[in-house]
Amino acid sequence: MKKVLLTGGGTAGHVTPNIALLPGLREAGFEIQYVGSYEGMERKLIENENIPYTGIATGKFRRYLSLKNLTDPFRVLKGYSEALKFIKNYKPDVVFSKGGFVSVPVVLAAKKCNVPVIIHESDMTPGLANRICIPSAARVCCNFPETMEHLPPQKAVLSGSPIRKELLEGNKEAALKFTGLTTDKPILMMMGGSTGSRIINETLRSILPDLLKDFQVIHLCGKGNIDPSLEQDGYRQYEYISKELKDLFAAADLVLSRAGANAICELLALKKPHILVPLSAAVSRGDQILNAESFRKQGFSYVLQEEEMDQTTLMDAIHKVYNHKSDYINAMSQSKLSNGVDIVLDLIKQLSNK
Repeated sequence: MKKVLLTGGGTAGHVTPNIALLPGLREAGFEIQYVGSYEGMERKLIENENIPYTGIATGKFRRYLSLKNLTDPFRVLKGYSEALKFIKNYKPDVVFSKGGFVSVPVVLAAKKCNVPVIIHESDMTPGLANRICIPSAARVCCNFPETMEHLPPQKAVLSGSPIRKELLEGNKEAALKFTGLTTDKPILMMMGGSTGSRIINETLRSILPDLLKDFQVIHLCGKGNIDPSLEQDGYRQYEYISKELKDLFAAADLVLSRAGANAICELLALKKPHILVPLSAAVSRGDQILNAESFRKQGFSYVLQEEEMDQTTLMDAIHKVYNHKSDYINAMSQSKLSNGVDIVLDLIKQLSNK
């Protein structure tokens, strides 16, 4: 039996594409194991899929001054040692990495053991973790045609993002039963990422009195961000949704989201009219801004920059996108970007046979 080792973590976007590959890997007869951080959010998500999970030490390469910059290199070295020991014992035929800093020691250890590695880069330009890993990879998959310019030509594969099949099989009636919402008004769903977005949460909540006159709202607000005082008819808030997400997508008429690459690729696959509020360049490397701009140019998305978002601009954006939703749906229907599951599975099969 061929063995595949999956890795990636730090955010849900570094895990869900791995989860999307599981049915195909099982059908192809692969034995599957996962390496992530000791207690990262990826652990629970993967263990829920009944995949054996091994935790290793991990550190983060920060672009700002922090005392942890002095200690984390030692954590990375420890993680490399742990990954090396695991790979020597498990002897995988191929490694698939979705990125995040936990993947760095795993990819480097796989290279040391002559195990072929496939990397997937979601964003327009490779992040630091993947830039470190690219020299050790046999193939580098990506979502955007523009990304190919930043990758070694002999390794680059335009694959699209692996998207969970079940996301395309949601049931609106199940969502209405789960949330208690109705068909009387359209539903806006807000997604701020697995940890939530303070500024989007606050701005959305500040317009609820007016917004709920025309819309119902499903608010995925992130861990620790539930506000019980806001409970009211037409408004439902959840920290994080997993199993029911496919149904919530089916019920949503409009989505407000950050511009993480996996999230926007899912919106594209589902053809959901949406507003993107990319993470500000002041607190990121600007990858979400590039992702959002690419989708805006293609007519898929309405983009509202975080610095320009307030009660008025957000309310205007919601009404504009809803009133022109057919234009966005038509543009997304003509997209040639594909679900990357089949392409990535083929690469895993090819490299595992070498």
